[in-house]
Amino acid sequence: MGTRGAQILQIDGKKIIELLNKAFADEWLAYYQYWVGAQVVRGPMRGAVVAELLQHAADELRHAQMLSDRIIQLGGKPLIDPKEWYTHTNCGYSVPEDEHIKAILKQNIEGEQCAIDVYDRLLKLTHEKDVVTYQISSEILNDEVEHEEDLQALLDDINLIK
Repeated sequence: MGTRGAQILQIDGKKIIELLNKAFADEWLAYYQYWVGAQVVRGPMRGAVVAELLQHAADELRHAQMLSDRIIQLGGKPLIDPKEWYTHTNCGYSVPEDEHIKAILKQNIEGEQCAIDVYDRLLKLTHEKDVVTYQISSEILNDEVEHEEDLQALLDDINLIK
């Protein structure tokens, strides 16, 4: 980390790195959950749901990159072994055993709700203490809220089908 960047940090950098790595694990697991869900999902409005899941997967991968960049900037190292993602995750991974559209959407809505909580906590922790992590968390939180809304709208539409 740059000298001046370290001087303006008003919070324990090691703690932030730990929390960012947990979020990093979440993003990779969310990426895979979206991607694999798009591969196996079945049911009404499949095309629209697949497109949404793949877009969200791309967003989660972008989030992982943002978090990795910040972890490195803070002098840390992102989790490099995928096995560590399961031991560090906040939100976990839900295997899409039920491939029906409603089940896949509900799993991903729950994942987004967990992510919203994670980034809300990061925002509260870093407010006025680590402006860079705060801004990154704010940007990701905005995406996660939008994802939840998108998925809920799809589920609502599917529930209207008789």
